[in-house]
Amino acid sequence: MAGHSQFKNIMHRKGAQDARRARQFGKIIRELTVAARAGLPDPVSNPRLRAAIADARGVNMPRDTIERTIRKATGAGGGAQYDSVRYEGYGPASVAIIVEALTDNRNRTAADMRSTFSKHGGALGETNAVAFLFNRLGAVRYPASAASADDMLEAAIEAGAENVESDGEAHEVTTRDTDFFPVRDALEARFGPPESARLEWRANTVVTLGEAKAASVLKLLDALEENDDVQNVYANFDIPEAVMRKLSA
Repeated sequence: MAGHSQFKNIMHRKGAQDARRARQFGKIIRELTVAARAGLPDPVSNPRLRAAIADARGVNMPRDTIERTIRKATGAGGGAQYDSVRYEGYGPASVAIIVEALTDNRNRTAADMRSTFSKHGGALGETNAVAFLFNRLGAVRYPASAASADDMLEAAIEAGAENVESDGEAHEVTTRDTDFFPVRDALEARFGPPESARLEWRANTVVTLGEAKAASVLKLLDALEENDDVQNVYANFDIPEAVMRKLSA
């Protein structure tokens, strides 16, 4: 299991499904709010909003909830104002971690991040403390059934993507961060809406973890993701399959 994933599918996690779903909806509602205020409320003219709506639909958020959130965000007195903030630090085994948050209180969120890192054997650093260990890129994913590998590669090259990886389950097209929206739009025009499309931090070097350190790192990541202000968490670790099976038992 690679550390660049956002840890949503770690199988050892059990229970509290309703709470997780509520947090997930809350995070997407924040992104919808910020995206709607950042540009026009029409997703056709607002790429960030279009991506947020796609994420909302991906977790089966009701259409009424999506539309109500956008109306509230763009209306007079549209509720809380959120700032985009990035936190960086190290976890156990010197695993580098990037946390993206949307917060209406920077002081509260910074204190929460510092406390969470410290409590779980890590340390919060300054901005750009670990960003050099990651690449900022766009990732557009389609199921394998959306197109043949050759057709996806051809479309991605024409759109200006950097790389395509295809296997029996999916195609992943990666782009420079500056090319993400035009590449995504070109692929969507040809193959329909993607399974997922987002800007990510992808580690350029990884730390392989044994069982004890893996458990400690995953506890830290769980704690970070449970914070309502946190949108995304990225880390540069890898857990061998044998270790992951032990943790999942």
